Amino acid sequence: MSKLEEKTLKSEEIFSGKIISLHLQEVELPNGKTSKREIIKHPGAVAILALTPENKIIMVEQYRKALERTIVEIPAGKLEKDEEPASCARRELEEETGYVCESLELLTSFFTSPGFADEIVHVYLAKGLTKKEDSAALDEDEFVNLEELTLEEALQYVKEQKIYDAKTIYAVQYLQLQEALNKE
Repeated sequence: MSKLEEKTLKSEEIFSGKIISLHLQEVELPNGKTSKREIIKHPGAVAILALTPENKIIMVEQYRKALERTIVEIPAGKLEKDEEPASCARRELEEETGYVCESLELLTSFFTSPGFADEIVHVYLAKGLTKKEDSAALDEDEFVNLEELTLEEALQYVKEQKIYDAKTIYAVQYLQLQEALNKE
């Protein structure tokens, strides 16, 4: 056992839902004492930084019940069982926005809340967008408004806290950095 590792002594699933499960674990700490950990298991997700030929960012505004408000985000969604992240990214982009893309590039992957959850988000850059004739095919419990924002508008949304989640802020800052590098 490494100097920092916590050894799981016992794990009990205390909730299993449509998206997440909650496990209560008893762990042995590096000093030999025991403690409890509440761990959320999540299948993982994708997020898509989709850019139009005019370099506008495709965003979705949606109500987030956990926050009790709407926020503007890049399109995203959870991985289905055994689904490859790139396939999920293409599916979610089309379902949420009605766009398909010619190219898809993995930018990064990150854990959202490693203190209590194992959720990982894979962020993709989608280019060569084409709007399908039929509209987005949202899930029956999904309601969104589409927006196309310039980088400057997105930065303003961050200041106004209309954009208020890590994956979208990452995407906006990625574009801001790319723009700065291109000016050098």
